[in-house]
Amino acid sequence: MSHGNEHAEEHHSVGLGTYSIVWFALLALTAITVAVAGINLGDYTLFIAMLVASIKAMIVINVFMHVKFDNVVVKWFLAVCGIIFAIMFIFLAFDVLLRY
Repeated sequence: MSHGNEHAEEHHSVGLGTYSIVWFALLALTAITVAVAGINLGDYTLFIAMLVASIKAMIVINVFMHVKFDNVVVKWFLAVCGIIFAIMFIFLAFDVLLRY
């Protein structure tokens, strides 16, 4: 009985071009966050900052943590965690917005 490599891991290489695009995207999104912080948008400032931070987190998770190439189970687990986080954030937003 041979012990072959039945579950061989596929190595996905991300090129320098992809890293450059991701770096520029993260830099642009950081600039947007800083610009929004300087503008008085009232109650929407926090929402926009959290939206931009969520987009940046998705980019980092997909590219640097290689979730894009991962198993479907891992993707579903992360999606469930994201949904639970979104529900908690919505409840928090209702609490903060309805205090007045």
